[in-house]
Amino acid sequence: MNKLKVFARSLTGSLLLLFSSAFSSFGQNTATLSIAGEVATSLELSVQDFANFKQISHKVKDRDGKEHEFSGVALIEILKKAGVTTGSKLRGENLTKYVLITAADSYEVLYSLAEIDPEFTDQLILIAIQKDGQQLTNGEGPFRIITPNDKKPARWIRELRSIKVAFAKN
Repeated sequence: MNKLKVFARSLTGSLLLLFSSAFSSFGQNTATLSIAGEVATSLELSVQDFANFKQISHKVKDRDGKEHEFSGVALIEILKKAGVTTGSKLRGENLTKYVLITAADSYEVLYSLAEIDPEFTDQLILIAIQKDGQQLTNGEGPFRIITPNDKKPARWIRELRSIKVAFAKN
């Protein structure tokens, strides 16, 4: 009888681990990235939607001190798709716009719109969906901001969930 109890506990533990892994993977694959605020079109993007954009990658040192290759889509491309003022139209009061990026745990970082626009900077900020050729893991993805020219990775948000464009004067 004791062997039966041990087997049942082992089986229950294995099933719980299997379901836990399946559900965390499911959550990772179904999470979306919302883009809203001062945009022409609000967006709700999945990882699969990123295939419709030009893919780029950056090799950078992560917080672990090791070099990794992050792949995904340039933040500016997502903002352009949403109809954000960019390029030659980014002047005057539009230069007071900022981008507030929020993670699943409510951690937030801020970028000026000019700091993202290639007509103002050579930096290409990446919304990564892969690290070293693999989908980002739970706790890191499915979306992550990589800002390669920042000296500290404090704005490299993990588990990115929303992007809001707004005027600083509001």
